[in-house]
Amino acid sequence: MELSIYNIKGEQTGKKVQLSDAIFGIEPNNHAIYLDVKQYLANQRQGTHKSKQRSEIAGSTRKLGRQKGGGGARPGDIKSPVRVGGGRIFGPVPRTYDFKLNKKVKQLARKSALSLRASQEQIIVLDQLNFEAAKTKQMVEMLANLKISDKKALIILPVQNNFVILSARNLQKAKVVTVNELNTYIIMNSNVLVLTEETVAALEGTFNA
Repeated sequence: MELSIYNIKGEQTGKKVQLSDAIFGIEPNNHAIYLDVKQYLANQRQGTHKSKQRSEIAGSTRKLGRQKGGGGARPGDIKSPVRVGGGRIFGPVPRTYDFKLNKKVKQLARKSALSLRASQEQIIVLDQLNFEAAKTKQMVEMLANLKISDKKALIILPVQNNFVILSARNLQKAKVVTVNELNTYIIMNSNVLVLTEETVAALEGTFNA
């Protein structure tokens, strides 16, 4: 796939970039995307939920009623789960929600997400993206020039650039990540991807390694 290259003013530079079909042109695997997103969201869960069971309730173990003749079930102590204030039956306990996902599946999911965005023409390539200072105004102007102010934009950099990151920090619909931080969830959670020429080369190097 061949795309035109723009500058931060939204103007075409006259140059084009060839996107690798092995990364941006595969048939998207929806199930791989689902598994990778599911694992990412599962890893965000703390798993610190806890409720007290019968053995953890403070209270006397004295039997509150006689064994027989009450006309109902045999009564237990005050910590019985069927009584108000008693322990909870099968309540939540601390646990981890992590699960294993093979590296090849995760790689397939990221390629599928990138290919999906490419097939929907939701990728913009810039010649470069360097700010001389951290100013939100610069980022707002760039997004307006690219006509994506109303879309959730994911800006992918080859390496960390603090000026660019800080310029987008206060914008609700703009997110900046590096190639190493890229994952399937943030790709699918965006409407348009903004790359640079160096980012395209870095992605090809990452996936072909």
